Amino acid sequence: MKRTRIAELFRRNETDIEVLVKGWVKTKRQSKKVAFLAVNDGSTLHDLQCVLDVSLFDEEQLKLITTGASVAISGLLVPSQGQGQAIELQVRKIELYGPAPADTYPLQKKEHSLEFLRENAHLRFRTNTFGAVNRIRGAVAYAIHHFFRERGFIYLHTPIITGSDCEGAGQMFQVTSLNLERLPRTETGQVDYNLDFFEKPTHLTVSGQLSAELAALALGEVYTFGPTFRAENSNTTRHLAEFWMIEPEMAFYELEDNMDLATDLLKYLIGFTLEQQADDVAFLCERYDNSLVDRLRHTLTSDFVRLDYSEAVEILTESKRNFEFPVGWGMDLQSEHERYLVEEHFGRPVIVYNYPKDIKAFYMRLNDDERTVRAMDILFPGIGEIVGGSQREERLDVLERRIHELGLPHANYWWYLDTRRFGTAPHSGFGLGFERLLLFLTGMSNIRDVIPFPRTPGNAEF
Repeated sequence: MKRTRIAELFRRNETDIEVLVKGWVKTKRQSKKVAFLAVNDGSTLHDLQCVLDVSLFDEEQLKLITTGASVAISGLLVPSQGQGQAIELQVRKIELYGPAPADTYPLQKKEHSLEFLRENAHLRFRTNTFGAVNRIRGAVAYAIHHFFRERGFIYLHTPIITGSDCEGAGQMFQVTSLNLERLPRTETGQVDYNLDFFEKPTHLTVSGQLSAELAALALGEVYTFGPTFRAENSNTTRHLAEFWMIEPEMAFYELEDNMDLATDLLKYLIGFTLEQQADDVAFLCERYDNSLVDRLRHTLTSDFVRLDYSEAVEILTESKRNFEFPVGWGMDLQSEHERYLVEEHFGRPVIVYNYPKDIKAFYMRLNDDERTVRAMDILFPGIGEIVGGSQREERLDVLERRIHELGLPHANYWWYLDTRRFGTAPHSGFGLGFERLLLFLTGMSNIRDVIPFPRTPGNAEF
């Protein structure tokens, strides 16, 4: 008999059929005559109740079937006699694949703290929480590709190893084939990178943007969706050393087009999650954040405010709030400022645009006032900045001037400048942090809980 996923059984809701399921025992209750196993195979939040007539099975075998054990069970699917489930499985045959001894298996209790599960991250997928989070993560990843594919975008794989720093800021992980215990040196004592694999210093990328721009200026509309890396020694609930970014780049898009696309993407992903992962969202809402569903629905139906940076600073200044970080024109907005605008002043998502040029990257298009650039950030409740983007500077002379003003090595960007030298065109793009989006969609409070294998300072075990 062919195995059927438990999610499929619940979807079909058929009875009086023979089925084979395989999964892990979540709980076991047993009396003298009958045993009840709650079995889950990861395909759904809901466990399948399996009912055994104890007299039909070997007593020693049943003792080995405990919480955490892996089993194959076949029998007759019937209407459930109990409350809380429509169907249950009357077991005729059970095979034990792998036991989980009760005296050593760490996940014996029904509930564990998130900190305990982070310490046992190799097993946390087996809990309802991380089953729900990772089903949502997988579904949303699919939805991202579907969104762009339906709009004619080309999926682009940009390099993970790079010789340039996209943003000109932030610590990067260096990639080298040199023997770190016996580094080759030049006559002046510098590391001789001519002997390295790429014959120059290289790093793990912080963004696929610059590479994606090259493709957009030939293919029109592209997007990347892949891992990016930052080496800041940060142990906050909002930072990872390895995280995923969605980064579209679009030729002939100006700033307003960029805002429209980012808004459409966010609303599409929220709507998809509410519709396709309703059970998982409801569980996380009940368990971790009872405002989650209302917040998602409110965001989905809200018009995003579009707010000039100067207006944002004025609102913050006039609020008379005692912020931890000062507010003033020319300063970057901090998370507390962003959340005040979204959660208290407007009560809905906000897109702040036209930031001062001195706090933004060299590639952002300079406005006519020569003080601001056509940058935009989308701010969400509970998160702050969730999207950062801009219209890119397409004018060669202005781009070269900005590189010079910021003291960047002109020679490192010759290939980037060529796209402005040959057939330049207006274009825009943005970056959406996948894990930050998942924090919003799941109601989890720590970014380490929305990525399967968190990479943080001192943590790269598996």
